[in-house]
Amino acid sequence: MGVLIDASILIEVERGRLDIAPHVSKRPDDDVFLSVITASELLHGVHRATQPDVRAKRSAFVEGILGSLPALPVDLATARAHARVWAELRQQGALIGPHDLWLAAACIAHGLVMVTANLREFGRVPGLEVEVWADEAGA
Repeated sequence: MGVLIDASILIEVERGRLDIAPHVSKRPDDDVFLSVITASELLHGVHRATQPDVRAKRSAFVEGILGSLPALPVDLATARAHARVWAELRQQGALIGPHDLWLAAACIAHGLVMVTANLREFGRVPGLEVEVWADEAGA
């Protein structure tokens, strides 16, 4: 099994509120992925920065992440899972954000655990295994 890291976790890392190394070390046999959807979300944050120093710092952080985690593409298996989960959540009146829906679908399609700080959204997805990583010292 492996894990897919959500942008909410990486934002906590960037802000110095979370060290993911202890969490990753507890899963020595698991692969750790980043979705191309999350890559876009992180890059969007770089482009939104209006101050050059903030943009440069954020860009360095994001490029470091993009260089260290393999990017999981959106494939046909993910599209099939996405369509099914989208229909189920819509029927239940429990839709989640469009990016989060793609991330959940990728996890379901590829047998991955969703690692997030956004349990409110991801917790509504049937069949999705979710973990919330928090700083050990703050827990």
